[in-house]
Order: sequence, then C-alpha cells, then structure tokens
Amino acid sequence: MSNLRPVIVVEGKTDVQFLSSFVKADFVEVNGSAISRETISYISTLARTRRVVVLTDPDGPGKRIRKVLDEAVPGLAHAFVPKERCIRGKKVGIAESDKESVLLALENVVPGEEAPLSDLDEASLFRLGLLGQHDSARLRKTLGEKLHIGEANGRSFLKRCRALGLMEEDLRRLLDGR
Repeated sequence: MSNLRPVIVVEGKTDVQFLSSFVKADFVEVNGSAISRETISYISTLARTRRVVVLTDPDGPGKRIRKVLDEAVPGLAHAFVPKERCIRGKKVGIAESDKESVLLALENVVPGEEAPLSDLDEASLFRLGLLGQHDSARLRKTLGEKLHIGEANGRSFLKRCRALGLMEEDLRRLLDGR
C-alpha cells in the first residue's frame, strides 16, 4: 500500500460533511444502499493501491452495503461505530454519532482479509456459547463492543474475529473478563 491518505467509504454527503471536519481522508459516497456498478468499480480500482475503509451506518442498509462491497471488492477494511453511539432523535447514522466514537472506530479497523493464524471456526463459537445458545446474540454483542467489530450474526462475527487473527483462547479470556 502507498502512503496516500486512506479512502473512507460512507453512505452519503452528510457523512462526508461530518467526517471531513476532523478526519484527513478521501471519501467515496455510495449514495445509499443502491450502489451503482460504477461506484463498485471505482472502489475496486482504489483498493488496488490504497487502503479502503468501509464506515457505514449500523443499520440494515449499512450492513447490506458492507456485504455488497465485501462480495465485490477483496481486501476492504471495516470500521464499526456502535449503534447506540449513532442515534440522534429518530435518526441512526454515522453523521449522528460523535467525533470520539468515530475516531475510536477508525483506530480499531478490522482488516478485510482473514488472518491465516486464527483457529476459530463455527465449532469454536458453539463451545464458547457464541452460537446456538439462547444468549449467544447478547454475548456476541458484548464481545463485538470490546473488539470494536460491531454487532454481528454468527457468520459475520466469525469472519471479523478471524480477520483480526483471534484464537479461541483469546475469545475465552475476553468472555471470562481477563
């Protein structure tokens, strides 16, 4: 990767207006969940030589955008701001969050590629109670906050933990509070 400023992918212009007041980066707006082929192609081209970080709203459309981009563009990184930090009035979004939450998310970016050293698999998550239990979603949410990887279903949680190179023992220690 080059020494160029990172590229941050956001949903719209209000996100860019908010973020550009305190983040030095180039921004790409996807204009909501209807991402055009041209925008995907542009992001793909950027990702060949630049670090591209996806920072979308912690809601359904934001998750959909992440999924579409992950499937189309290899190697994207992701930053997650917890949903409770992105609510102002009835609106939920990055532009409704605060500077500190965004900076913390950008300091804890999750790589887009899985780390080869992780020993985690679905069976690991079952053993730890992170899948298949009545409180698995709550446990994943708690760990997601500690790890700055956002709230996720089992498959996405596993992928994000593997991207960080986490081992089963790492998650066990986090669950035990150590």
